[in-house]
Amino acid sequence: MTDSTETTRDYRETLFLPKTDFPMRASLPKREPDWIARWNEIGLYKKQRGAENAKGPYTLHDGPPYANGHIHMGTALNKILKDIVNRSHQMLGHDANYVPGWDCHGLPIEWKVEEEFRGKGRQKEDIPGSEFRTRCREYAAEWLDVQREEFKRLGVIGDWDNPYKTMNFESESIICGELLKIAGTGQLYRGSKPIMWSPVEQTALAEAEVEYQHKKATQIYVKFPVRKAATVNYVVKGTAADKLEEEILALQGASIVIWTTTPWTIPANRAISFSSEITYGLYEVEELAESEFEPWSSPGDKLLVADDLWEDVAKAGLISKSKRLQDVHNRLLTGMLCDHPLKDMEGAEGKFDYAVPLLSGSHVTSDAGTGFVHTAPSHGEDDYGIWVSNQKMLEEIGVDPVVPMTLDDAGCYTNVMPARLQGLDVIRTSGKKRGQDGKANAEVIKALMETGNIMARGIMMLRDAHSWRSKAPVIRRATPQWFISMSKDGLRDKALEAIDDTAFWPDRGRNRIGTMVADRPDWLISRQRNWGVPITLIVDKDGKLHTERNDADAINSRILAKVEEQGVDGWFDTPLEEFMPEDNEGWEKVTDILDVWFDSGSTHAFCLKRRDDLPDRADLYLEGSDQHRGWFQSSLMESCAIYGEAPYKGVLTHGFVVDEKGFKMSKSLGNTMSPEDISKQYGAEIMRIWTASSDWANDLKIGKEIIQTSADAYRKLRNTLRYMIGALDGFDGSDTVEHADMPALEKWVLHRLSEITAEHEGWVRNHDHKKIFSTLFNFCTVDLSAFYFDIRKDALYCDPLNSTRRRACRTVMNEIFQRLTTWLAPIMSFTMEEVWQARHPSEDGSVHLELFRSCPDEWRNEDLASHIQAVRDFRVKAQEAIEPLRREGVIKSSLDASVKAAEAGLSGPMKALGVTDDNIYANPSDPRDCLADYLIVSHCELSASQDDGSLSVSDLKDAEGYKKCERSWKYFQGEGEITPRDAAAVALFDKG
Repeated sequence: MTDSTETTRDYRETLFLPKTDFPMRASLPKREPDWIARWNEIGLYKKQRGAENAKGPYTLHDGPPYANGHIHMGTALNKILKDIVNRSHQMLGHDANYVPGWDCHGLPIEWKVEEEFRGKGRQKEDIPGSEFRTRCREYAAEWLDVQREEFKRLGVIGDWDNPYKTMNFESESIICGELLKIAGTGQLYRGSKPIMWSPVEQTALAEAEVEYQHKKATQIYVKFPVRKAATVNYVVKGTAADKLEEEILALQGASIVIWTTTPWTIPANRAISFSSEITYGLYEVEELAESEFEPWSSPGDKLLVADDLWEDVAKAGLISKSKRLQDVHNRLLTGMLCDHPLKDMEGAEGKFDYAVPLLSGSHVTSDAGTGFVHTAPSHGEDDYGIWVSNQKMLEEIGVDPVVPMTLDDAGCYTNVMPARLQGLDVIRTSGKKRGQDGKANAEVIKALMETGNIMARGIMMLRDAHSWRSKAPVIRRATPQWFISMSKDGLRDKALEAIDDTAFWPDRGRNRIGTMVADRPDWLISRQRNWGVPITLIVDKDGKLHTERNDADAINSRILAKVEEQGVDGWFDTPLEEFMPEDNEGWEKVTDILDVWFDSGSTHAFCLKRRDDLPDRADLYLEGSDQHRGWFQSSLMESCAIYGEAPYKGVLTHGFVVDEKGFKMSKSLGNTMSPEDISKQYGAEIMRIWTASSDWANDLKIGKEIIQTSADAYRKLRNTLRYMIGALDGFDGSDTVEHADMPALEKWVLHRLSEITAEHEGWVRNHDHKKIFSTLFNFCTVDLSAFYFDIRKDALYCDPLNSTRRRACRTVMNEIFQRLTTWLAPIMSFTMEEVWQARHPSEDGSVHLELFRSCPDEWRNEDLASHIQAVRDFRVKAQEAIEPLRREGVIKSSLDASVKAAEAGLSGPMKALGVTDDNIYANPSDPRDCLADYLIVSHCELSASQDDGSLSVSDLKDAEGYKKCERSWKYFQGEGEITPRDAAAVALFDKG
């Protein structure tokens, strides 16, 4: 420490400098796999299960990732966050048993396997179902193993040898059993409803599988001619009012105008909906605007439109002048019949001769369109609802209420349509134009032009439903499907009550999922694919389920036993007679499979409720915000339908990972980052710090600069811990100083530990890892490195070994170390293990087997903290005065300086702290703090004047009577080349 060439001795050997082999460089990419290997060798997961857990179990139930492809930053974030939660609760004193799981069924895997077989020249329809499913199972298993290693590389600890899988035979059997329980309660039914259908994937989709994107759409205005005598006779039946007769007669030759952005649904039209809250008028066209296109309207046309929308309709139809003939009251609309606009098209084959009734509906508004809504019950939720609710009236007027199946699985018109339309596709399902409009729209518009019933057309942008897998548009299509009723047996009410009883982080998640559940339709659970859990129902020709039979329990037992023995093939490959040996005439097995959301929604049944080492309900479900619509909700629905409660006590929702500018990551933008690349360059520990230091409640930004910021934070924390390891070299507790005997500075550090301890458990319970990390980081960098360690370096290096403040410093450092390493262990799991082993080497020990420590009540001292703060404020002022001299080269170090200042209220705090302004220690062999030590200067002089606290700094290098200590570098007055304190330390050192 000395640059003097005139001293008689090199005092560096007498300094008590920190000693450690702990490396400054972490080499995380290289060392992290070694720590993972060590945890496996010592059986850390099993040791945690066998530890004393006074606070009982804490169970975070894993939302299953999909076994298809490498993990990405979103899945890495999710697993790291779960691991931090689990490790934190384990160290609180819980048994935080984490069982990872995987979702293994579903369309993406099926697609990949189809591609494989096509690459070998084999088409799916030529492959036996059992062979196809076997390959799907193998494919999922391959990716499961890949992902398992990728998750373990992140430092995630759990029962990796015994994860749950939706494709385990036992799991598949239990999923089937859950379905049969629901069927047995009558909540399951088969219906023909318009559901989300993907022509590209040829399967039904749940709302959770749909996303909305902007697309160009063709909009058209279509005329529905009012029928003549039949309509009039029906409407005036029993009416004698002459006024009504006149109004009705005025409607002869008029047309109702509708607007739609799906021209292909016009052939499926069965009704027109109107609203009793809207005023309608009958308008006559008088003049048309000049245009390069010939208008489809003509002078004399009579059109029925909502008054509020007539100007928009007229503009679209190039109508420049018109007159309003009369009001069109609800009494005229109720029961009115129209002709179908394609009735007279070429090749109609009489298939559009049916009457089109008008139906009153609350879903009709005058916000856009014409005030009348084209109603195709096979292609819309509202359309279907209003159609079936009017079934009795439709039958009375001779309208067939059956909902037709107008499209097949590929989205092409069926033989319900005339030959001219049969086979035309709504959406292209293959080729370069996959997802674009097929031939149906163009042909329907052409036919409307032939009949003279198109009034206008155009192009507009709208948000439309797309499959989140294929990214192609989806349609609503009526098909026979299986549903779980939201109203029968009170499922909706049970789910809403369970939501009220659940804790949410952030709390806004409660409203989000609550609104979804309150408004959701019945749960569509069927799919028409191969790779999935079958709907293990047997149905007779009248639609009766086998669960309604007296021998249902016996049939169920045979089904579940076969699936548990053979997996899903046990259902598909077993003859019906084995399940239903008696009275099976006219009964058939259902061949549909379950929506994978039902699979994952049942994980609590085959994981939590099945394993002896887990409770029946989880303390926490933790996933991304999209799972309010997905796993959170499907688990809630499935559990409430059978058990009447949510499978979880709490739900935590994190945001999505975006780039540094807030944009969604995509390969096309070149803004993606992979967990593997970060692990190779920086180490997984840096991702763990990024996770803990981010606000998980919102979208999380990541990029090179952000990762570098986490790496810089890591380096500072590592250096702090490395310094403590070195400073505690040889400390075994024999030199411990009791709290009452400690200097004020050490007592203040213990006070800060008690403050953090008091808050820490609450932060853990509320999963506020950002608060934990930021608090600990600031504690290390501001309270310790920049203040406490900065002050205490002199005492630690230069005080006699047995001085009270040196021993107190090491006593406190030991307390800091014990708490800081455990507090940081859930976040920095690799480094804290390395740090712990550096001080507490053990063949089978681990920091992750430790518990968070409490603090004695005596450590808390708010008065002491306020006194220290007063001195810290003064210290900042002194540093601000010293720094310009250092920058200008007047002094090299703050020890070259002398500070003179007015007291400015410091006497009270200094007295309370036991700090003097005497620059010479009264007892050099056992020094007590002076103000100069806090300021890290050689001399400090306070005056008692009552001025504004002015402060001045002078250079001691050439000050008369001062010389520099060749050991501690402090300037002092007196004999010898080192201070009396340093002389006492050297004398003790020399004694050995």
